Amino acid sequence: MKSKQSGVTLIGFLFILGIVAFFAYMAMKLVPSYSEYMGVVKAMDQLASEGTTGKSLDEVRRDLLRKMDFQYVDDAVVRPEDITIKKNAGGASDLQVAYDKDIPFMYNIDFLLHFEKSIPLKGNVGE
Repeated sequence: MKSKQSGVTLIGFLFILGIVAFFAYMAMKLVPSYSEYMGVVKAMDQLASEGTTGKSLDEVRRDLLRKMDFQYVDDAVVRPEDITIKKNAGGASDLQVAYDKDIPFMYNIDFLLHFEKSIPLKGNVGE
């Protein structure tokens, strides 16, 4: 009586291992950018909760960049011109941060990530 063997062959195992390694490498490249984005969002929430009454756009940018330093966000990622304030129809202001990040992957393949977040501010921002 012969027993039938079951399982994955060595070639099948190497194929599966290659696919898992490819996606693990992709995750190693992308996860730091998303954790950095979470730091940007946290800094924006902190700034919005403090209130911005009487501050100019430059002061808001400076405060936000300082808070992003505490969240380990690189200065080269979010530049001051990426931070804008938009006025709503009701007179309220929204803080908006929009930036792109280019991540080299392999050979001539890159990931281009676009991050954009907008949150309402407490108080009025001066010009």
